[in-house]
Amino acid sequence: MSARLLIAGAFALGASAALADDGPIVTYPVEGAAFEDVAFLVENAIVNRGLVIDSVSHVGDMLNRTAADVGASVELYKAANVYLFCSATLSREMMEADIRNIGHCPYGVMVFETAAEPGVVQVGYRKYPDGAMQKVQGLLDEIAREAAEVD
Repeated sequence: MSARLLIAGAFALGASAALADDGPIVTYPVEGAAFEDVAFLVENAIVNRGLVIDSVSHVGDMLNRTAADVGASVELYKAANVYLFCSATLSREMMEADIRNIGHCPYGVMVFETAAEPGVVQVGYRKYPDGAMQKVQGLLDEIAREAAEVD
């Protein structure tokens, strides 16, 4: 058994139900895990479905790096990334349903640890509108739950 799997199993007990279920963002907290370990699980959950991560947006690094430039004094994140990817099959289906669904691409799964709550890594995604895009939201929820090890 790999070290990453052992780590994942050790903090799986810390994962709980989704937060912000009534808002535009769904998150699953993972307590007691290192950010890097949870990020690795997100990457695997995406790639193991045959999807390619197009880019990783290092939002936390950017905000920390530019804080002084914009006059900010509050540290928001210890670490925060957004993994962007697409599915040719799902994207075609979504755009055949409504050509404007291109506005929802690429799809993203976020991983972050806030400065206010160190030791709790959140995995989440943005909710999509009713209709055809719910199939994409289901995929994002599967990926987030797998990475956070939530049933």
